[in-house]
Amino acid sequence: MRPDNPHRSVLDQLTRDECLRLLESVPVGRIVYTRRAMPAVELVNFALADGDIVIRTDASGKLAAATHGAVVAFEADTIDYGLRRGWSVTAVGYSREVTDPADIARLREAGPEPWAPGEREHFIRITPGILTGRRLG
Repeated sequence: MRPDNPHRSVLDQLTRDECLRLLESVPVGRIVYTRRAMPAVELVNFALADGDIVIRTDASGKLAAATHGAVVAFEADTIDYGLRRGWSVTAVGYSREVTDPADIARLREAGPEPWAPGEREHFIRITPGILTGRRLG
């Protein structure tokens, strides 16, 4: 774009703290994992707990089975198409089932409230080993 264009955008790399703050500001993201040796993407609601991404799901579901101990990616964003601005944060890390009864009890109270119907009493934690983000605007 030309420098005198009022719609000119700037692309900024975000710090880890900025990425975590932005993740806390939205309730929905996308988890990317492997299912039947192929990439799969699912829209999920989530919460942050101690710097980890926490997803609440069905213990017998495909997501729970496929992400147990796997390396996954997680992405969340906000975009204003009219103003050509927004941000995107991507986390990559190991997923693990939450098994500690005290942690499960705490996550039931403070963790993500399930949006999908049915019983959702299985928690998955993703600890971001790599956390990157960009802001456009």
